[in-house]
Amino acid sequence: MANVKMMLLCLSLVVLGALCLYLSMYTLIPFKEGPFVFKRRQENFLQLPDVDCGQNPPFLVLLVTSSQEQTVARTVIRNTWGQEKIVKGKRIKTLFLLGTTTSKATSKAVAHEGRQYRDIIQKDFLDVYFNLTLKTMMGIEWIHRFCPQAAFVMKTDSDMFINIYYLTELLLKKNRTTRFFTGFLKMHDYPIRMKQSKWFVSKYEYPWDRYPPFCSGTAYVFSGDVARQVYEVSETVPFLKLEDVFVGLCLAKLKIKPEELHSEQTFFPGGLSFSTCRFRKIVASHFVKPNDMLIYWHALESSLGEECPAV
Repeated sequence: MANVKMMLLCLSLVVLGALCLYLSMYTLIPFKEGPFVFKRRQENFLQLPDVDCGQNPPFLVLLVTSSQEQTVARTVIRNTWGQEKIVKGKRIKTLFLLGTTTSKATSKAVAHEGRQYRDIIQKDFLDVYFNLTLKTMMGIEWIHRFCPQAAFVMKTDSDMFINIYYLTELLLKKNRTTRFFTGFLKMHDYPIRMKQSKWFVSKYEYPWDRYPPFCSGTAYVFSGDVARQVYEVSETVPFLKLEDVFVGLCLAKLKIKPEELHSEQTFFPGGLSFSTCRFRKIVASHFVKPNDMLIYWHALESSLGEECPAV
């Protein structure tokens, strides 16, 4: 009798082990419907900007990803390329995208800043790098829900120099108002599998060997209709912490291919040495500190009526 009980116990353990192995293998199948599929965050906005898109819709909305502590950078942007302006008869509006922080003092300061400037979009998620996809999608949701009348949208970062004059000029020349997406094109990028990298993506998160075409997250521009389309398709796309690749996955599903804004390079995600004439013919340059931003912007605006020597 004891032998029979022992055999039954062993058989039960074997069956249980096989079941556990099966379930573990099943859950490791990449991109099963589950935690790695993007789910739109339905909670209310903590802060909303004061923008009347119904009566006076902007031609271009610049969505700037920022963190709670980057108060100086936001102030400098408000006083340089982020000023509300009319360029070639077109209204340009800049807004900042923020998450939350565990610091009560910082949260209070940001809430006061938002009431003062009315240019902050905020939801309740922690303001860390790996939540950049949530932050970007929050901005796209705001465009979709509150400002679908905007002709164009730029997503950019707080350490970028943006030449809104040249950008507006090129968008008007391009004359593409639907299904348009542009920036610094990345057409054949590969996932980084080195765990020590900031941009590491595991095969569990993304099992394929190549990304679809996308644009560098430092600065990209799209027509207003793309915001709605990306927002609507995003819930069926595997979630990635790399927001520019995630948006690229949405574009691939929508069959929207990123394209050049100009025959010459105008987006510089690696940065660019400053010269007044050079910066008059670029759209975006990375790694610009707040003090330099003020100097560059003043030099650019002071030179707008001048001729540059032929290259």
